[in-house]
Amino acid sequence: MISIAVQAGGKSSRMGQDKALLPLMDKPLIEHVVDRLQGLGTDFLITSNNPEPLAYLGIRLVQDLVPGTGPLNGLLTALEAARGDPVLAAACDMPFVNADLFRYMLDRAHDFDVVVPYRAGYYEPMHAVYAKTCIPAVQQSLARKAKRLTSFFSEVRVLLISDPVLAGFDPWGINFFNINTPQDLAEAERFLAAAN
Repeated sequence: MISIAVQAGGKSSRMGQDKALLPLMDKPLIEHVVDRLQGLGTDFLITSNNPEPLAYLGIRLVQDLVPGTGPLNGLLTALEAARGDPVLAAACDMPFVNADLFRYMLDRAHDFDVVVPYRAGYYEPMHAVYAKTCIPAVQQSLARKAKRLTSFFSEVRVLLISDPVLAGFDPWGINFFNINTPQDLAEAERFLAAAN
């Protein structure tokens, strides 16, 4: 069984409001992500510091284990709550997540603990696939007060999906676009309007 975990636990300090429910083309941002991920797994969950407003989605909601402590804790929450293995992880503020790229990554996940895009020298850990075998390494990173989602990568088997492969799935370079500011939201709306 494959689990899909959407993280909706951020503070959204730069946006000034909960990003998950922010309207993008008259639809909450999280719905764009959920719609793109449907069918990739049989277990769907959302991790959040504030799950109640998301109940209308009809998706299993999981309260972050330690609310307000960042995405690494959110990942641990998702890995521990997931009924399946591996766990496909995405952020609620990435409206252009790519299901075909996730399928490609899932096909290569069998011998690895993490399958993650590595674009222009940077990891994209919120568009990645994680095995439950990561749990001890994530726990150890949190015990060391680490914050970065990639802080445990040196302790596990990681497969990087590099630029040449990523370009084939993402010719417009938008799969990893995330919305942090009103300007980002306006840019996403412009792209969606042009695509329709």
